[in-house]
Amino acid sequence: MLVFPGCKINLGLKVVSKRSDGFHEIESILFPVPWYDALELIPSDICIFTYKGKAIHCHAEDNICYMAYQKMKQLYKIPTVKLYLLKNIPMGAGLGGGSSDAVYVLLVLNKLFSLGLNNNELTEIAAGLGSDCSFFVQKGPCLASGKGEKLMPVSLNLKGYYLAIVKPDISISTAEAYKMIIPCKRNISFADVIKQPIEKWKDLLINDFETPVFNKYPVIKEIKNQLYSKGAIYASMSGSGSAVYGLFEKKVTIKSVFPDYICWMGEL
Repeated sequence: MLVFPGCKINLGLKVVSKRSDGFHEIESILFPVPWYDALELIPSDICIFTYKGKAIHCHAEDNICYMAYQKMKQLYKIPTVKLYLLKNIPMGAGLGGGSSDAVYVLLVLNKLFSLGLNNNELTEIAAGLGSDCSFFVQKGPCLASGKGEKLMPVSLNLKGYYLAIVKPDISISTAEAYKMIIPCKRNISFADVIKQPIEKWKDLLINDFETPVFNKYPVIKEIKNQLYSKGAIYASMSGSGSAVYGLFEKKVTIKSVFPDYICWMGEL
């Protein structure tokens, strides 16, 4: 079975506090993006995971797709499969591409072996794989809280806008990013901010990771500035970076501005 996992961007990201379990309380609007990997699962006598495309910096048995399969096998005694992944979405970018791939493994296994799991059951399994995995079961725009696993659907229609994503040759691990962050409580609600015109988001829809990441990697800040100079009505780093995106009212040429970086542009 062949499927196409997408990714997400964060519209604002507040790190509110550090939890007693070592994780952080956050708030963010997660928005799905039609930039896709390709994932195929085939029943087989042996279980293997192989991939092509953009680099994945781990052993096959440590990949989150393989871990998702092993989790389902442990829970439901499913047969073995071969997993093939064509990786288009870059890793270490804050786009959740790996989490999306893992969730689609769950979705395919559920369908392939007629497990009959509903979205709530799949969400619970997904949450055990990673904090933002639950979002890819829900698929629509959501307000994320807790560690990122508590989701509330929000009404947000960006149809007709163009999204540009730029990923420099820098990969930032989530653990590295959180070591640089200082939690800060603010009263502003992102759910209220996204109801305002996009032109007002610039000063209200803030990603707390930008300040420490920009200080360490000034080139990422420069990408954001260049997106604004190209006419973006809103630009931000996604997640803990390093990808930066811009929302545009019309299609623009991005690759010529960032010839050495991974670039994607599409209509939402």
